[in-house]
Amino acid sequence: MSTLAEHVREQARACAALGSPFYGALLELVADDVAARGPLAGVLAGFTDAPGPAAVALRLAGTAHHLALEGRAPTLTAHFPSTGGDGDPAGAFTALRELALEHPALLTSGLDRAPQTNEPGRSAALLGGLLHVAGTLPVRLWEVGASAGLNLLADRFAYAGEDGRTWGGDSPVRLDPAWDHLPAGLPVDLDVVERVAGDLAPIDPVAEPARLEAYVWPDQPERLARLRGALDLARSIPVRRVRASAAALLEGLELAEGALTVVWHSVMWQYLTRSEQGRVTARLEHLGASAREDRPFAHVAFEPRRPEPGAPHRFLVVARRWPGGHERVLGEAPPHGLPVRWATA
Repeated sequence: MSTLAEHVREQARACAALGSPFYGALLELVADDVAARGPLAGVLAGFTDAPGPAAVALRLAGTAHHLALEGRAPTLTAHFPSTGGDGDPAGAFTALRELALEHPALLTSGLDRAPQTNEPGRSAALLGGLLHVAGTLPVRLWEVGASAGLNLLADRFAYAGEDGRTWGGDSPVRLDPAWDHLPAGLPVDLDVVERVAGDLAPIDPVAEPARLEAYVWPDQPERLARLRGALDLARSIPVRRVRASAAALLEGLELAEGALTVVWHSVMWQYLTRSEQGRVTARLEHLGASAREDRPFAHVAFEPRRPEPGAPHRFLVVARRWPGGHERVLGEAPPHGLPVRWATA
């Protein structure tokens, strides 16, 4: 149980460091309760031996936030900032602990779902990375670990650089600042002709918006506004959503003449098993090897990497385009994607 409590405490520190003092304080109190074998320890009992990447704390927080957003737990709604509550983490903890005592099934019912942080801010990294390798051909855009596929709408967002330059037109999603600067020579637009979202548990953003809103940290209104803007776009822009693992989705992908086929993903790699990672990597290499100038292929990723063993993770924007396939580290950004600092070389 001490390991589980420490996982929750680590997430509390991460949330506080990433701009959510509400979750930072709330999850510290949850960790104390787990360490003391309180009622929340019982709710999380099935995750006692879960590794850190299972994101147990975020599963619990997301479940609680979902209940608050939908009004199914009024005592939580009264304290979550995103629902007009008072933003008191101690009050939220008391309500959460009482829920664990009186209605534990409400909490355990959501714990089997991995966090689906469909963060539109990460489009700054993904779209920016794509612009570096896009060229002039129409784009077929496939995303693995896509959740609801909102980042597949990235070409319809508006982007502003800290240098005052912009990319994109009017949009309900404005990422400002998206980048430290707009690199010279990038395409002024993209012609995206196909959008495919693969996920083990894809979410329909029109039918289930609260499921997506639940994984936005409740004291970060700018993130919630970005998400809701993307939900508005999702009502009118078709995305094909496929229930499939990352490897299974890519096994069904072939390149097409006269188009640039792109696979991209963001902050999902750690949720794959080593076997699945190997299958995805092998498929990407196979697709790259089959690319020609008239049917090119690109891979764009925004994922945490350790530059060397033992070093802290850095969230890097990395891209490859075939023929050729040379990997380019294009930039770096905070975990939620804003702003991207482009490499100067």
